Amino acid sequence: MKKTKIGIIGLGLMGGSFSLALQETSDAYHFVGLDHNKGHCEEALALGLVDEVVQTLDEIKHCDVIILTIPVDGIIAIAKQLSHLDPNCTIIDFGSTKKKISDAIPKDIRENFVTAHPMTGTEKFGPSAALKNLYKGKVVVLCDMERSGQHQKEVAEKLFHSIQMNLVLMGAEEHDRHAAFISHMPHALAYALANAVMNQEAATSIVALAGGGFKDMSRIAKSSPNMWEDIFRQNKSNMLEAMYTFQSELKKCQKMIENDEWDTLNTWMKEANELHDIL
Repeated sequence: MKKTKIGIIGLGLMGGSFSLALQETSDAYHFVGLDHNKGHCEEALALGLVDEVVQTLDEIKHCDVIILTIPVDGIIAIAKQLSHLDPNCTIIDFGSTKKKISDAIPKDIRENFVTAHPMTGTEKFGPSAALKNLYKGKVVVLCDMERSGQHQKEVAEKLFHSIQMNLVLMGAEEHDRHAAFISHMPHALAYALANAVMNQEAATSIVALAGGGFKDMSRIAKSSPNMWEDIFRQNKSNMLEAMYTFQSELKKCQKMIENDEWDTLNTWMKEANELHDIL
């Protein structure tokens, strides 16, 4: 039986984990990798994340499915270099922002694309960070699906269902606003928290006093600065709206503490507790 060729551009956490997840479902796939980092290519081969590595886009664009798990600016750059694709070729990008990517895809290959955002990840990166269960039970947001071809929709949905992801359909613009509040702003807060503590506290004090809460909040400050710089840039207006809203809430807390408004503060915190009823 002819195997389905899955090309993965970006052999790190997301791409490697996607390969491992698909390998758990079937042996009907042949994985082809492409990454500008030679070390990542060698490591991905050694770990069995891919069956072969290629050096150029021309070599990988003949795959049945191409997965783009690279920074968001890189996704746009790659999309503009792809051309003369087979009508049934399915390209799925995993970018954390969607509108600029969706709008930047050339018209002649727009139906080949499915713009997706798997809502999962860790602070680690590189092929060795790959986890076979990273996607299991997580949400993947599929955006602007009316702009994708029918075959491509079916392929993407089948792949994500096969690795037990929960599919949510949403417009790219709507996605980016929600992601700014729920996904992107927490990363900005983690970086701010880490810098605030580092600028005020000695390393020995941090080690001695940092408990689970601090470690949980600061963990994502270990995420790739290059990747998150791109995300913040592409989602600038939504990020700023989210930050202004957060600053307003933090200012409320500050004033209640300054004015000894403890009952009001208690009510404010109880309102925040309601988030866990949703989650």
